[in-house]
Amino acid sequence: MPNIGWMEILIILGIVILLFGASRLPKLGRSMGQGMRGFKDGLQEGVKGEPDKALPKGADDAGGDDAGGDDAGGDGQGSGSGN
Repeated sequence: MPNIGWMEILIILGIVILLFGASRLPKLGRSMGQGMRGFKDGLQEGVKGEPDKALPKGADDAGGDDAGGDDAGGDGQGSGSGN
């Protein structure tokens, strides 16, 4: 992938000014900044939050080695063997 130099950045900035106008650029930048901040906060909330509260009770061990399950979960004693 080629590097973007200062000339390419100036061309992109000129196109943005032509498309949106100089008076709308601060509002556009502010809304983009708020959107990125909201996205970042959402990611941080997912990391810092407790994921166990989002799951129903007992769902944290779903798919694990539960004692009364009917699945043939690798131990060879599943109910679907037909013996």
